Amino acid sequence: MAYANQSLTNVSAELQYQGLLERMVLYTLSSVPCCVFLFINGTMLFALRSKHVFRETSRYILLYNLLFADTAQLVLSQLLYILAVCRMKLTYPVCGFLTMLADLTNEVSPLTLVVMSLERYVAVCYPLRHAAIITIRNTQVAIIVIWAFCSLNVLVRVVLMLDFPFEDLESLQMKDFCSDIAMFLGPVAAHYDKAYTCFLFISASVAITFSYVGVMVAARSASTDNASARKARNTLLLHLVQLGLSLSSTIYNPILIALSKIVTRIVFVRVQNVFYVCIFFFPRCLSSLIYGIRDQTIRPVLMYHLCCRLKLCHPSKG
Repeated sequence: MAYANQSLTNVSAELQYQGLLERMVLYTLSSVPCCVFLFINGTMLFALRSKHVFRETSRYILLYNLLFADTAQLVLSQLLYILAVCRMKLTYPVCGFLTMLADLTNEVSPLTLVVMSLERYVAVCYPLRHAAIITIRNTQVAIIVIWAFCSLNVLVRVVLMLDFPFEDLESLQMKDFCSDIAMFLGPVAAHYDKAYTCFLFISASVAITFSYVGVMVAARSASTDNASARKARNTLLLHLVQLGLSLSSTIYNPILIALSKIVTRIVFVRVQNVFYVCIFFFPRCLSSLIYGIRDQTIRPVLMYHLCCRLKLCHPSKG
């Protein structure tokens, strides 16, 4: 328990040191964009299920999985933020449930990006075998494996959490605001989190970099469609940027711990809020912007639904 109390909480842990006006301004600045992007993400999720071509194409199925995880993570992060702004302290079981769900969705995104990158690699480097390798069934299996792997990690965290002697506590009511670090109830859990984070960061980065290099090499081959290779290369570069932003949340806690030792509390709280927007909020909104604007197949359908079926917006026939 001493370890948990000494740990920092997430974006909201020190909101008690802020005035009411400042907290309400920060709440408004984060909640309004959050609602906007939740609407956009929700509309795009609906759009991806509205046409047969989206439901029967592997890369769109993977995109749906990515958007679903990002949207769920956005909802959970904002919920924890609002609870902190309202100074509501939860019990350990409730907080544990929310943080484990947040961890699950947070880890699904980078792994989905890895699979999406490998799909583009196969499409460019092995075009004749792409249809045989990247099937709907294989895509569904890959998504199941991703969620199963992330669920296994959550299960390990739950086991480490249950190892803590809760019976020695006077109450299950938390003395701090709910966050993932507040649920690190011992050094073993913290060490496990660091090890898993390093593994996820390195393996995902290597996989996407390998795919990017493979496409670059294929682009120089005379037998490869240069336009297709160039488009795939740009897509993989975007995936790499997305991965970096997504995995930046993994170094969020160590940075805050270091900052807490060198800055005042009020400065620290403001930095936390900036980090929340840049590291948690912004990456969850990036996928819908990238694919909604860049993909020629998705864009007209997305605009059609965003405009609430106004006659000014016409989806492409197909």
